[in-house]
Amino acid sequence: MDKRTSRRRTIVSAALASVSIVAAILLCVIRAVTGEDYGLFEREGQSAIVASPSAAVITGVLDNHADWCELYFTNPQDEAAWSGGLDEILAADIDRAEFLVDIAAFDLDLQSVSDALARAYERGVQVRMVIDSDNADADPPQELIKAGIPVVEDDRSAIMHNKFVIVDQFITWTGSWNFTENGTYLNNNNAIRFVSEDIARNYRDEFEEMFLDSSFGPTSPASTPHRRVTVGGMRLETYFAPEDAVMERIVEIVSGARQSIRFLAFSFTDGELATALLERSAVGVLVEGVFEARGISSEHSQFDLLRDAGLSVWRDGNPAMMHHKILVVDGSTVILGSFNFTGSADRSNDENVVVIHDWEVAAQYLDEFDRIMMLAR
Repeated sequence: MDKRTSRRRTIVSAALASVSIVAAILLCVIRAVTGEDYGLFEREGQSAIVASPSAAVITGVLDNHADWCELYFTNPQDEAAWSGGLDEILAADIDRAEFLVDIAAFDLDLQSVSDALARAYERGVQVRMVIDSDNADADPPQELIKAGIPVVEDDRSAIMHNKFVIVDQFITWTGSWNFTENGTYLNNNNAIRFVSEDIARNYRDEFEEMFLDSSFGPTSPASTPHRRVTVGGMRLETYFAPEDAVMERIVEIVSGARQSIRFLAFSFTDGELATALLERSAVGVLVEGVFEARGISSEHSQFDLLRDAGLSVWRDGNPAMMHHKILVVDGSTVILGSFNFTGSADRSNDENVVVIHDWEVAAQYLDEFDRIMMLAR
């Protein structure tokens, strides 16, 4: 066992005895003191995560991009503490809407979000919704339909797996977060909120392909107007599956890694991505990842392949779900969204992915990796 692996496992063992936000911050201190490649954190201006251990949502602090980008991570809670979560933050955005709200939801059972959508509609805001057919019969979507809000289902066996919201002409929410109580208060999820007209336009075009044209899955055209965007000095890429060959782009980014690759995977069955990770590891790139525990027993899970090859991979420790779909490459590029690392996500489902090239954003996602890793086994 090399020194890096020994040090890492020592940190994990100690953290398992007392998991807390303080421990996560401690890891950042260790990174700074040892100079170990934990995503190249030695840049100036590194921000810490802001939240009390009991908070239902953890907010990533961005010094350089705070005006147009906000990061959120769920912090699983006991049911008695189910308040103050991401649903309330999103509902507040919807309550401020002046013109329109478009929501593409794989699932929706949050009454707070449903009520905010209904209030927006009642005051004259255009509200539209696309939902996966398997989840359209839940009470909140049916209540919206009864209120007069138009709701479009995908009506197919593959899933409409997006989780994004567009408010007016410039606010976009996306990430791994399903708009459900479990997704908000029990599962590990991430959400990102952009204030950018170009990004909102990308997502609105995708929404209208589904809502207006019933173009789902392979029938959806590759027509994103602003594939690459620079906002406030941050470079971003937006992709929609299956029309944009998303896995091909992910593998391209991973194959260019020089120092480190860290990932959090709810479902990881794609052999091409696994091969890219193995190839990078073979040339000295540090590869570490956490799999959602229940997913590793699936027939095509890549967990055993990567573990048996000597890569540092763990099972998550959340008794509910670790629902992230995140890759952080060289501590400077983050891949996030609804896209699981599977063939279905790449070829059949409706999905979205954001690639962010920025050290400050990557630092926040690495902090989340550390928090998840502390509970891993």
